[in-house]
Amino acid sequence: MHHVSELMIDTVFTLQPSDTLNDARTLMKLAKIRNTPVTDDEGNFVGLITNRDLLACTISRLADIDEKVQEEIDTAIRVSDVMQCDVDCVTPDTPLREAARLLFEHKCGCLPVLDGRKLVGILTEADFLRLAMILLDKNI
Repeated sequence: MHHVSELMIDTVFTLQPSDTLNDARTLMKLAKIRNTPVTDDEGNFVGLITNRDLLACTISRLADIDEKVQEEIDTAIRVSDVMQCDVDCVTPDTPLREAARLLFEHKCGCLPVLDGRKLVGILTEADFLRLAMILLDKNI
């Protein structure tokens, strides 16, 4: 049986609850990621912020506001104000099939990987696509 530890990414970009939405946007854009775990000072997982969360806090371009105004708004809002706290998580020992089921049934883009409360990795839809490509290459 294969486990999450075999597929997860263990170098994870994180944010803290006190960071701003501007910090979150910048990190996600530069790192080209869609999901960012939020941790406290001790590395304990406290929540998740996604590109959808950021989009929900963005004033529509149809409103024709200046980019500086959006940046001021983003600087005033803390990650803790918009992060998701009730998030499905897994452990390194969780079977990959169970992790895939959680991603599929709950339509979430990632699963934080925890050891107790400590964030030790992340498993994303992209990791499963990478695995699918490897398996397809082996069968061709």
